[in-house]
Amino acid sequence: MRTRLLPLLIVLMAAVLLALGFPLAVRVAAAEQQRVVIDRIDDTARFGALAQFVDEPVRATDERQRILQTELEAYDSVYGIRAGVFYRDDRALAKAPGSWILPAEGEGREAFKEALLGRRSHDPSQVWPWQDGRIVVASPVVRDGDVVAVVVTDSPTGDMRSRTLRGWLLIALGEALAMLVAVGAAFRLTGWVLLPVRVLDAATHDIASGRMRSRVAASGGPPELRRLARSFNEMADNVEDVLEQQRAFVADASHQLRNPLAALLLRIELLALELPDGNEEIASVRTEGKRLAQVLDDLLDLALAEHTEADLQLTDIAALAGERVASWRPLAEEKGVRLTLDGAPAVTGWADPIALSSALDAVIDNALKFTPEGQEVRVTAGSDGEGATVVVADRGPGLTEQELERVGDRFWRSGRHQNIKGSGLGLSISRALLAAGGGSIRYGTHEPHGLRVTVTVPRHPPARVSRTGQGLAER
Repeated sequence: MRTRLLPLLIVLMAAVLLALGFPLAVRVAAAEQQRVVIDRIDDTARFGALAQFVDEPVRATDERQRILQTELEAYDSVYGIRAGVFYRDDRALAKAPGSWILPAEGEGREAFKEALLGRRSHDPSQVWPWQDGRIVVASPVVRDGDVVAVVVTDSPTGDMRSRTLRGWLLIALGEALAMLVAVGAAFRLTGWVLLPVRVLDAATHDIASGRMRSRVAASGGPPELRRLARSFNEMADNVEDVLEQQRAFVADASHQLRNPLAALLLRIELLALELPDGNEEIASVRTEGKRLAQVLDDLLDLALAEHTEADLQLTDIAALAGERVASWRPLAEEKGVRLTLDGAPAVTGWADPIALSSALDAVIDNALKFTPEGQEVRVTAGSDGEGATVVVADRGPGLTEQELERVGDRFWRSGRHQNIKGSGLGLSISRALLAAGGGSIRYGTHEPHGLRVTVTVPRHPPARVSRTGQGLAER
């Protein structure tokens, strides 16, 4: 979520900074040009005052005309600005440099025409740093209320454009610093806002993985998210209470039914003593009674498996699988089934050794039940991405695609296997034992026929590890 929220905030802040920066840059350029224009206006006013007292027509001995010419030449020499005083018919009273003439058209001609009307020319159009433009300012020379001449200055803009660029550079640096500050603030803001969301997500994942005691510490973030964290904790408490009541009911019911069932089986045995040997009805009742006892035992095991918290340890999964294969091999040999171990010699993962052993026992037992004589059950230890795996593949009849979707459900058994001993709870118990430690169990087809069961446990320490294991991994 942070990767989606951060770009949005950064784009919005960049848009705000640009919206402020562009007008400021335009203002800087306009201020630099205005300063130049005001300076040129002062210069034209000074030259106009000198030209006002020059006689017309100009005499060769006119000292004031020579002073004006000298001033214009010095002005051009020092500042590189062309300047001149022109009569209404474009004749030059004085100008510098001598080769300069008024343009026949363009901005300079327009400024000259405006000055002939008795007013200073309008401000020239804006010259931007990337333009090689010039600034023309014209002022009228008025004598006895009439415009007798016009003072014109034609200024280069190199220095002005350089100053504008420096101003823009300072603005850009300021914008960059402001953007860095804004990005840092966005990181802090998103971290503050999303911290409760991350904690809530982690707690939700823990609960979905079977760690029902996981809760959210509602200590940071906006008030709405803190309120959401408290509501989540209340919901988790209620859910845990309901699940605990269900587990307690199953465990109590299983335990309480065992005594009457044991008494009933004992009476059946006493009744069997009064009947002829080989009575089929008594044998059927005895078989069903034992099956009911097995179901009650499995229900109690399932309730305990769902209630027990996993004691996760760094475990050699391959060695543990080898121990379980060795324990089941005598039964496999008795049935005429080859039980083999394959895969890596050492694979480590985080698991509860007792729970994993029980889950492997249930899976191997199930494979031996359905594998016919002369076939093979292969147990393979290895790794799969982030998990350590134990794959149990048999050569039994297997399951259809529809049956694979239901395998592992409580009390579910394939209609083709109803005559095989079992309660339909063994794989459910395995799934509950594995889920408590962050593991999983998957089912698939083993070609050309058979069932492939993959038991997976994490290879890296989970968010929380029991203190009775090899340590406590902090989130």
